[in-house]
Amino acid sequence: MQFRTGYELVYSFPQPTPLILVVNVHSSRIADMAVPDVLQCDPPVPITAYHDGFGNYCHRLMAPAGRLRLTANGVVNDSGLPDQNEFAAGQATVQDLPEEVLVFLLGSRYCETDLLSGTAWQLFSQTPFGHARVQAICDYVHNHIRFDYQNARATRTAAEAWREGTGVCRDYAHLSIAFCRAMNIPARYCTGYLSDVGTAPPYGVGDFAAWFEAYIGGRWHLFDPRNNTPRIGRILMARGRDAADVAIATTFGPNILESFTVWTEELPG
Repeated sequence: MQFRTGYELVYSFPQPTPLILVVNVHSSRIADMAVPDVLQCDPPVPITAYHDGFGNYCHRLMAPAGRLRLTANGVVNDSGLPDQNEFAAGQATVQDLPEEVLVFLLGSRYCETDLLSGTAWQLFSQTPFGHARVQAICDYVHNHIRFDYQNARATRTAAEAWREGTGVCRDYAHLSIAFCRAMNIPARYCTGYLSDVGTAPPYGVGDFAAWFEAYIGGRWHLFDPRNNTPRIGRILMARGRDAADVAIATTFGPNILESFTVWTEELPG
């Protein structure tokens, strides 16, 4: 199975403005790229690339004053299989966790473990360790938050999502991550493309999706509390502590996002 993935972002800048973009398919999927998702700028500007501290592929550029169009089109080979679960995955004690995952136990910009720790232990202390506990967290968050795209807010934190009971996929991920960390389960935020293959219409407006990974059974496992069911055509772009680490665009100056379009389309076989 192949998917055409891509985006078109159109910004307006009142002055030259530095810009960092995290918009490429993750390096773990590079071998699956039949057509690379090369970033195109109109008007053309010099672009430099680097990998950040989480291994994400990033671009730096200086946006000129005026209108800037950013776009990419890629084709990704995919197995066509739904997300895999490993129900027997256990949970290590904190002292037995590898050092590189410990940062994903800590509170972060959008995941306030200090504010949610007591709630997490009240809700989940009696659940089995490992995969079952993470799934219990996903089940709770899936039912607690009402999806409302019109009520999206870029500054909403996990604690606010819990109190307000509304949000979008990033809020489901943030709240689940905060609960996992409070229960001593390392968890990291993921963003990328997600197809509608295998789901019933009507389909929502194209957008990047958010989910998370929990470190259980000695490796990272994928969980999606927004959909809470295995999906087909999930293509990772970036990972981090929360959405602040994987923002598609970080701008260092005023701007207006004039339009935002994302596509994940199955190509005919």
